[in-house]
Amino acid sequence: MFIDTHAHIYSEEFKDDFEAMLVNAKSAGVTDIYMPNIDSTSIESMLDIATKHPECHPMIGLHPCYVKENFLDELRIVEKYLEQTEFVGIGEIGIDLYWDTTFSKEQDLVFRHQIGIAKEAGLPFVIHSRESLDLTIDIVTEMQDGSLKGIFHCFNGTDLQAQRIIDIGFYMGIGGVITYKNAGVDKVVSGISLEYLVLETDAPYLSPVPYRGKRNECAYIRTIAERMAEIKQVSIDEIGAATTFNANKIFLTAPKALH
Repeated sequence: MFIDTHAHIYSEEFKDDFEAMLVNAKSAGVTDIYMPNIDSTSIESMLDIATKHPECHPMIGLHPCYVKENFLDELRIVEKYLEQTEFVGIGEIGIDLYWDTTFSKEQDLVFRHQIGIAKEAGLPFVIHSRESLDLTIDIVTEMQDGSLKGIFHCFNGTDLQAQRIIDIGFYMGIGGVITYKNAGVDKVVSGISLEYLVLETDAPYLSPVPYRGKRNECAYIRTIAERMAEIKQVSIDEIGAATTFNANKIFLTAPKALH
């Protein structure tokens, strides 16, 4: 049994076969799917899925790539929804210095603000850290007072960065990149205890081999787990059990009601 801790299944890429995609996921052993938000335009479609499918859990947050001139308005929308609706986490939030650095200062501000929102709500948060892993670790380390918890999504860092994440009480999300021959994630993961890892697809992005180049989907979590089992030299059942335990520890200890 597996939990996909990060999937954008409200995306347009799933509009034609959404129900079939969920059936495939369940057939692959996926029991729960956690949906990180992007911005105000994705909230309603995400919440609609959560209402119809209780195994699909919504988060609320402003993705760093969508931090633009209107970021204050977007943050107010996040806060408004959080007052009215139950969410399992804040995300995905963070800093992205790969695509566009125009609003890098604003991304830093928004990230810190949303960590504060997570702290006040008692919720975990999911971190986007493309080309900013050391920076985001620094910020979380600075703000960690013992109450913060969450996941560094799409972890592809070094042994040292992994240890820094462990030291501040956070987890690492491992997805399709672990199957990429030259990415190096497999080598780092081999030295990280299962105690600090969770599985994710980031569907519809970052499909694992042999699906690379095609749309990713939640059923492929099994392919990611199989590769992790090879690397860790344990059974796939052990991978499922350990990562499911970790995901539940992160998300299910959050308060059920936020109002």
